[in-house]
Amino acid sequence: QVQLVESGGGLVQAGGSLRLSCAASGRTFSNYAAGWFRQAPGKEREFVAAINWSGGMTRYADSVKGRFTISRDNAKNTVYLQMNSLKLEDTAVYNCAAGPLTATSGTSYDYWGQGTQVTVSS
Repeated sequence: QVQLVESGGGLVQAGGSLRLSCAASGRTFSNYAAGWFRQAPGKEREFVAAINWSGGMTRYADSVKGRFTISRDNAKNTVYLQMNSLKLEDTAVYNCAAGPLTATSGTSYDYWGQGTQVTVSS
């Protein structure tokens, strides 16, 4: 089992920045790929970014490419999502996930955190 706890969400003005963290415990986190997903009210969950076990490969949704950066520190068992130039449409609950593949589909991930709210205001 891997337990994941997100933090760093909050209220930010459009154009601002936030950094989300996802702290892992349990099994060796460095064995797993990690991903960030988000879900806005009334919408389906969508892929945001993913990173492989070593940090050497990353994937991004087109909507966040160039604005968001995913990274990880395996020594700290933590994955980060740096979010810059935030837009109103980035408002959502953000969840991190861990699994065997650096995938864009949530079904490929076995473990999920509880989520952290990000609200972007005008």
